[in-house]
Amino acid sequence: MSKIAIFVDVQNIYYTTRQAFGRQFNYRQFWQQISQQGDIVMANAYAIARDDDQQHKFQTALKHIGFDVKLKPFIQRSDGSAKGDWDVGIAIDVLDAAPDVDKVILLSGDGDFDLLLEKVADKYQCQTHVFGVAQLTAASLINAASDFTRIDNTLLM
Repeated sequence: MSKIAIFVDVQNIYYTTRQAFGRQFNYRQFWQQISQQGDIVMANAYAIARDDDQQHKFQTALKHIGFDVKLKPFIQRSDGSAKGDWDVGIAIDVLDAAPDVDKVILLSGDGDFDLLLEKVADKYQCQTHVFGVAQLTAASLINAASDFTRIDNTLLM
């Protein structure tokens, strides 16, 4: 049975599914689909910590499904912009996990991860699979992955 590691860029998935479909991603359906493909040995969901009841409920639901929820503080800058980027943390965790798994699954449309997927596929010969909203996923990320799955109605709530 193949060993699978999942890495979810929660903010990216939230905003792209909302923009494209006006709906939320169905993490439970996704988990059921992936668990049929092998043994999920790691599943990290990277989110921003906000003092919000809906966020707490969502994070609890992710944990109940089987995800390890990693939180980074929400930083509001004086100019009104916000920061809460997990790209480096995701990259480090993927690089740490890749030697021990057969497949790395990334849920994100962020093209910054293209070099990461190329590196782990080349260095560790593991498959890389991206799930993203097709029209909002960087072409470079799609091209870097072994497989790409479009998020569509079957993976939405």
